[in-house]
This record gives sequence, C-alpha cells and structure tokens, in this order.
Amino acid sequence: MTDKKRPQSAQIVDGFERAPSRAMLHAVGFSDEDFQKPQIGIASTWNMVTPCNMHINQLASYAIQGVDANGGKAVLFHTITISDGISMGTEGMKYSLVSREVIADSIETVMGCQGYDGLVAIGGCDKNMPGCMMAIARLNRPAVFVYGGTILPGCLGEKKLDIVSVFEAVGARANDQIDDKTLHQIESKAIPGPGSCGGMYTANTMASAIESLGMSLPGSSAQAAISMEKQQDCEAAGKAVLRLLELDIKPLDIMTRQAFENAITMVIALGGSTNSVLHLLAMADACGIDLTLDDFTRIGQRTPVLADLKPSGRYHMADLIEIGGIQPLMKILLDAGLLHGDCLTVTGKTLAENLADVPPYPEGQDIIRPLSDPIKQDSHLVILRGNLAPGGAVAKISGKEGLSFTGTARVFECEEAALASILDSSIKKGDVIVIRYEGPKGGPGMREMLSPTSAVMGKGLGKEVALITDGRFSGGTHGFVVGHITPEAYSGGPLAIIEDGDTITIDAESRSLHLNLSDEEITARLSDWQKPAPRYTRGVLAKYAALVNSASEGAVTDRNLIDKL
Repeated sequence: MTDKKRPQSAQIVDGFERAPSRAMLHAVGFSDEDFQKPQIGIASTWNMVTPCNMHINQLASYAIQGVDANGGKAVLFHTITISDGISMGTEGMKYSLVSREVIADSIETVMGCQGYDGLVAIGGCDKNMPGCMMAIARLNRPAVFVYGGTILPGCLGEKKLDIVSVFEAVGARANDQIDDKTLHQIESKAIPGPGSCGGMYTANTMASAIESLGMSLPGSSAQAAISMEKQQDCEAAGKAVLRLLELDIKPLDIMTRQAFENAITMVIALGGSTNSVLHLLAMADACGIDLTLDDFTRIGQRTPVLADLKPSGRYHMADLIEIGGIQPLMKILLDAGLLHGDCLTVTGKTLAENLADVPPYPEGQDIIRPLSDPIKQDSHLVILRGNLAPGGAVAKISGKEGLSFTGTARVFECEEAALASILDSSIKKGDVIVIRYEGPKGGPGMREMLSPTSAVMGKGLGKEVALITDGRFSGGTHGFVVGHITPEAYSGGPLAIIEDGDTITIDAESRSLHLNLSDEEITARLSDWQKPAPRYTRGVLAKYAALVNSASEGAVTDRNLIDKL
C-alpha cells in the first residue's frame, strides 16, 4: 500500500525484497529510521565554473537542514552549470542554451531513478533556473525552487560596476575612449564575489518570474547571494517542500496559465530580459500549457514598465533589495488588477494571501515608479512580425532608442564576423547589423549577442545602428536589437536571403520587422537559397540541432518527439 507521505521512496525502500536498496543507502548515511521518512532531493547547481554558482553548496546545506529538522531525509545531488559570461562571443557559447536541456534532463533522471518524494532545486546562473523548472514540471512532485541570489555591485571610484560594464568597456577601448589601464581596472573590480549578474539581467529576471509564478518562497528572488536572508530562504524551502507533500500540492497545481500570466506581467514591470520569453515558453510547454508569443503581446499592452533597473535603467538588483525587493511591486500590481491573486503558491497559500501584509516601498525611493508615472506605458518586450519574421521575433525596446528604425543591411554569417566589423569601425550610423545562422538549429545553440551589442554601445552607436539576429540576447543587452527571428535562417527563413545594401525597417509601434523588397524578389531569392551543411554532426550540439524546435515555441528538445521516433 502506497505511503501518502512517501509516494515514490516507499517503492524503493519498503519490504524485504528492497533490502539491497537499503544496503546501498546505509553506506551513504541512512539510518533505519530514515527509511520511514519522505526522501527529498536537493538539486545543487554548485561548481567553480562561475561566480554565479560557487556558493550554492553552502546554500544547499541549509536546505538539507530544513528538510532533516522537519521530519524528512534530504539527499544532495548535483547537476551541471556553464557560464555565459565566460563563454560569450566564442564557439563555446553554443552550449549555453543546450545546458538548459541537459540540466532539466539530469534532474529528471536522478529524481526519477532514485524515487525522491520531493525536490528543492537551487539555481544561480541563467540556464539553471528554467532547467530546474522544466524538470520540476515534468516530474510533478512537490517542489520548491530557490534562487542562489544576486551579486553585489563592484566599484571603481564612485561608479558601480557589473559584468556588462566590462563588455561595454571593450567597445570603449576599441574606440580609444579608455586606455588599457582603465579597462584592466574595470575588469578587476566588476565581479566582487559570489552571485548572479547584478542588473535585471536574465538571472534576476527569471528568479523574479519564478517567484511570481508561485514556485519560490516570498522574497527569494531579491536576496543577496551572501546574506543571512538567503540562508534562511534555503532552510525554509526544505521545510516548505515537506508541507507541500503533506498537503499534496504539486507543481502543476501551482504553475497554471494564470500563474504564467503573473510571471509575464512581473517580467514586463521589471524591464526584464528577452530570454524570459524563450524560457517561460519552454517552462509552460513542460507544464502542458499552450503559452504563445501572442500572450506576451496581449499582456504587454496593459502592463507598464515600472522598474528603473539596469541594463537600460540606473539601478542594480542590490538597490531593489534595499527597498523591499519585488513583493511591494507585486502588491501594487495586484491592487491594480494586473495580477491573478487567487493563484496557489508553494507557501500553500494564494498569491493574494502572501501579499496581504506586505508593506509599501519607502517614501522617496525612485527605483520603482508609480503606475501613474511609468518608465514606459506598455511592454519593452515587443513581439514583431512581418515578412522578415513570419513566425515572430522578440525586440527589447525601452523607448530610449526610439520606436522605429530604418537602415541599410550589413550581413554577417556569424557573431564573430559582426563583432570584428564593429570593433574596427566598419559599422556606420544607419546600418542594420544582420547576424544569421545563429538560431537553435543553425548555430546550433542560439548564442547570445552580448559581445556585439555591448561593442555597439561602447562605440557610442546605441541609437545610431540596429542589430537583428536569429540568435538571442543576454539580459544585459540594450539598444535597438531584435532577436529570436523565426523561422531561423538555417530553416529557410527570409533572414537567409538578406543581402548587403537591402533596407530593413523595425517598427515597435506597428510591431513589424520588414525587409523592403517585393514579395516576388523575396520568393525568387528563397528559391535560389540552399541550406548550408550542418556545423556539427556528432555529439551534444548535433543531437540538440536534430531535436530542438523553433525559438517561438521555446527551443525545447522534447516536444513532438513521437513524430521523430
């Protein structure tokens, strides 16, 4: 008979015939009493690859304490992490988005094999978070996600720094605006210790989205990586997952369509990363929810940008933490009817119940603007369509760059070639930089374009040129940029047939991306186009390219698999 508190682990350890399993577990520290406790997997994304994750095993120890002190048996296991910031602009960056799938697969594999009853997953860098959440959705066992926390800003004199400061300094150095000594000072001071990149970049965006989704404890997204609050968050998560098990609340009870709408609303209000579109689509797909690009447009039309946070704003996540994090903002949006307050959360309570006693932001703060005076009246994440993006594309337009741009195409077959032309001043005012064959299949891996976009900003061309690609952007990217163009060039999308000198129009108001050629000319060029040979034919990247779907569907690898079997 199944034990309701041990629905999975009882199958592994109960009965005389499971003695071999118990023998193995005695060796890793189980006592006889532990076999009668719910087993909770603690998925740690620790490694020394990146500062985003270098502290997470310490956090995992607090989650273990939270489980063990409240009647459960915690079991620690690990999954991989890669660093976008280190691999950015290199061939290695092609593994970045791929790692999201590997993380999801590996957590699902361990949990499924070992029969753990619940899960606490602790993620720090960009792909950890959606990877953990995709596994949580697939498993549908009681679970809590814990964000590893944000880094504190670096400082050079009175100026606060982060990793994007370094990327933009490279452009400034190429433009002779700073010298090698200043570049080295910025490089040396930008990353002072553990934690994820400090602006409203992808890590902080996804942490905020997951908390808004109801899958993290209140406050988890806005805590410093090295803080007492983050330790307490981890310990509380260990206790909370046991409570979810007792109440029989599973992730798919929490991650509903309305909960995803809450997450999208918060991403927009915070001015979050374009990667959130890709990741929320993938997470929803894992939940069996048909979330689409059109949902981002619909929600974006009624949701203002309120947070003055980097990369386009002035403040870091650490500044937002000082005034109360995202909870007061959620209360503002809830009171305005912009959030679904009846959504269930990992506290066992609804979102509205969690927010009932949240105090407002302190008087005089200017990080979060009032609804009556937003930074932008509607979303900065603009879904574009048109003859260049019949399947959709994602633009990040704060309004500071303007709302439309028409320019002359400068076409590059890869990111490295584009970066070289930016740095050697070949790119001029009025150019539209086109970087293609960088999509999920064509790259493969859909690299982020932080190096070229930061070089553009460092060159002082942020308002003078645009950049479009079937790749994607770092959360640190700002400027007039359009990514996730679908169909991608490798799949025969119109991006593949752009030529130097063509004119391209990007219009955020009409939400269009247009190649200014006749339909007949586009058809003729497409008929002459030939798909290039795949760049990889063996290994992880080849498998990913063979399985991955479109960026407009989340770039996941486990959808429509029955058609491929």
